[in-house]
Amino acid sequence: MAERQSDRVLDRLMGLHPKLIDLSLDRTLDLLERLGRPQDHLPPVVHVAGTNGKGSLIAVLRAIAEAAGLKVHVYTSPHLVRFAERIRLAGEVIGEEALTELLERCEVANEGRPITFFEITTCAALKAFSETPADLLLLEVGLGGRLDSTNVIDAPAATAITPVSMDHEQFLGATLTAIAGEKAAIQKAGAPSIVGPQMPEALAVIDAAAERVGAPLARWGMEWSAAPLADGGFRFTSAAWRGDLPPPGLPGRHQIDNAGSAVAVALALRDQGFPIADAHLAAGVTGARWWARLQRLTTGPAVDALPGWEVRLDGGHNPSAGAALAVQAADWRTADVAAGEGPRPLHLLCGMLNSKAAAAFLAPLVPHAASITTIAIPGEPNSLSAEDLAAMARATGHGAVSTAESLADATARLAAREPGPARLLICGSLYLAGRVLADHG
Repeated sequence: MAERQSDRVLDRLMGLHPKLIDLSLDRTLDLLERLGRPQDHLPPVVHVAGTNGKGSLIAVLRAIAEAAGLKVHVYTSPHLVRFAERIRLAGEVIGEEALTELLERCEVANEGRPITFFEITTCAALKAFSETPADLLLLEVGLGGRLDSTNVIDAPAATAITPVSMDHEQFLGATLTAIAGEKAAIQKAGAPSIVGPQMPEALAVIDAAAERVGAPLARWGMEWSAAPLADGGFRFTSAAWRGDLPPPGLPGRHQIDNAGSAVAVALALRDQGFPIADAHLAAGVTGARWWARLQRLTTGPAVDALPGWEVRLDGGHNPSAGAALAVQAADWRTADVAAGEGPRPLHLLCGMLNSKAAAAFLAPLVPHAASITTIAIPGEPNSLSAEDLAAMARATGHGAVSTAESLADATARLAAREPGPARLLICGSLYLAGRVLADHG
């Protein structure tokens, strides 16, 4: 693939700060001032923080809003295949020419000052959002919340906090309460705070933070609920609205909670005058799509190498994500039996960053996995080696762990020893998911 001009600018921006991550708002606020304070010229903002489910919530909420005919900006991270995915302007991924021009403007305005990659690219996104008309901006936190570069919105229309769990401890703190405190800091006075399922200690921190700033709370299991139905859908219940909604378009039982959070946000927006009807809620829940969330691959090298197999891709990478995938593995087995088939063996192909708790991610999946194959994430300097990850997998007690040099090597070995039909779940990292998606078109 030919290098894009925007990639050359992004490479230059990578060199402006010696650290990959350095949480602070000072550099962001300084550059935003130089750019004309774009954060003051945005459409209504929904600010989303949490550990797991941020992207899925945003995907459902975007689908609801677009079903209502609204023009929606979206900011998410990291990207999977190309940087432009992070910036969606009024429904469309930003174009290459516009992205390059935007990044160069921000580079000039920064005048070579130290700034992290995420800070300057977030400023670029906010500048783009301020210059393109839209009805709504869905803004995903990059890391934490309190000192994240996105936390420059003084009066969001709403905030949302998805389930908080242990992740990024080196930046956010070593306890669940410390991490929850960082994420709870996106709550603002008067802005409805929609809170997904939480551990009690995390919820206590979120509650206290909301009370300090005067943010009205809408909490899962208290002000709203999403109860699964036999058909795979769910019953949403709150003081404002009660109704049955269809099965989420995103696979996995955990997506009911994410879809429920999105519906709760949409209802908060409806209370503010957004033209969101009941039919738009249903259309968004069932119509949402998001890459690398138990995504089924239907073409590409892995599918070609394993004829008759079901090949899935997921970017989850922390213990809570491992637990959610284990629930899905059990559901697959139950569905196979209900269909009158023998349960398909589930094989894992895993690559992970060296900053992640690999054994804790894999442990819930061990009882469901016929084998675990580990690889290093291609082109990722912070990847665990296949050998180190395999050692962590073996430490969970699994007896069928092996290494492979690449995705192609792994699938060839699986095809040779397993006649199928079987399932392959490629998992452990969004960075691995991005490489797989690039290879699979």
